[in-house]
Amino acid sequence: MIRVAVTGAAGRVGMEVLRTVGAEDDMEVVAAIDPRAAGAKFVDSHGDQVPYMPDLAAALAETRPEVLVDFTHPTQVEGNVRTALAAGLDCVVGTTGVTLERYRELAEAAPPGTALFVAPNFAIGAVLMMKFAKEAARYMPTAEVVELHHDKKADAPSGTAMRTAQLIAESRSAAPTVPGKDTEVAGGARGAFVEGVPVHSVRLPGLVAHQEVLFGGQGQTLSIRHDSIDRSSFMPGVLLAVRKVGALSGLVVGLENLLED
Repeated sequence: MIRVAVTGAAGRVGMEVLRTVGAEDDMEVVAAIDPRAAGAKFVDSHGDQVPYMPDLAAALAETRPEVLVDFTHPTQVEGNVRTALAAGLDCVVGTTGVTLERYRELAEAAPPGTALFVAPNFAIGAVLMMKFAKEAARYMPTAEVVELHHDKKADAPSGTAMRTAQLIAESRSAAPTVPGKDTEVAGGARGAFVEGVPVHSVRLPGLVAHQEVLFGGQGQTLSIRHDSIDRSSFMPGVLLAVRKVGALSGLVVGLENLLED
């Protein structure tokens, strides 16, 4: 049994992680950490009760998990990861809004043998979208990204959009000239530039997580789109990461690294 602790356990994704991990036969939730729900209890599909705890360090000392799953906030995740790694836990992180350089620093300061796995998106379809976009950029280098999320999302652009732009930049030999920036009537109309790729962020109630990558070429366009219509779409990727993170070491970024094993 893989003993799992979840931070942000009272959040929308955190609660989905609790339900999903709690239903698996080879893993169990031993700690649900979230000050917003301290005193309440999570009951898994087997009828086991796990109390919500307000303090991560105390929860780790009391329950001795092996893996931390973090879906919290950019202002919280660094402290959570630092505490967990120092305690010898491997970390599976879906919180975006933190630079890869900062995650790299946290991994380098961690005890040998621990792993920090970070994914901007745990939906298998989103990983395939990024993979296809990287391939398309070899042949159609002119691209823009439009990402749409719910209105409570803590970062813009999204981590998925940032990662997609990085993969596009890696794949194309040069960044094409982006037209229209110098003719903006309203600042930002042409989006934010990430690795030379225009990225446009939409925030509306009713959305979950959606992204479209648009490519333009002579006499043609190509659109690659992924939609998460429910947060359960992230759970197969989370379970995969929890099962495989123990075999990793240091910083590993992107679910595609686990799919290729």
